[in-house]
Amino acid sequence: MRVVLAEDLFLLRDGLVRLLEAYGCEIAAAVESGPELTRALAELRPDVAVVDVRLPPSHTDEGLQCALQARRERPGLPVLVLSQHVEQLYARELLADGTGGVGYLLKDRVFDAEQFVDAVRRVAAGGTAMDPQVIQQLLARRQADDRPLARLTPRELEVLELMAQGRSNTAIAERLVVTERAIAKHTSNIFAKLRLEVSDDDNRRVLAVLAYLDHGR
Repeated sequence: MRVVLAEDLFLLRDGLVRLLEAYGCEIAAAVESGPELTRALAELRPDVAVVDVRLPPSHTDEGLQCALQARRERPGLPVLVLSQHVEQLYARELLADGTGGVGYLLKDRVFDAEQFVDAVRRVAAGGTAMDPQVIQQLLARRQADDRPLARLTPRELEVLELMAQGRSNTAIAERLVVTERAIAKHTSNIFAKLRLEVSDDDNRRVLAVLAYLDHGR
């Protein structure tokens, strides 16, 4: 089983490498940043990716975003998230496509080496490995599914957040390093999901931002 590991803390990364190798896994790459993870997943095509959520350079959700992008480019790529936090939107997206193995474990709740390695193997084989606390938090948000913003993807929420900051489509495209055409598609999807129909009286961009600000209260 070939593993690509992404963890920015050296001691933890080195410890995971040694642990997985001790149980017969081959470490195809052990990286510490989002760009390195993107390259490793594209070039090495591992059996499974074990990914921390927060990686350089952003130290926000870079690792999980890289893994999701890799799954879009290679549907079914097994991904096991190993994090200190539950990033609910991205966790829901990871589980939503229903293809390939997925897992989400919390670092401070992994107490047994064999249990962890078994989770890696299970995900690599196409199964799931979910920490009960992660499931609990995701279920707790189910009631929010009828809110308009719950229909948006994580990327669409990013676009909407930047819209709320007063950025134009051009500025948003530069910030997210995508084309203006891609941003135009995202904004069109946002308007449709928020049920903001074309109108001579209302500015859909303003209404979308108001929905975002109201959600944050």
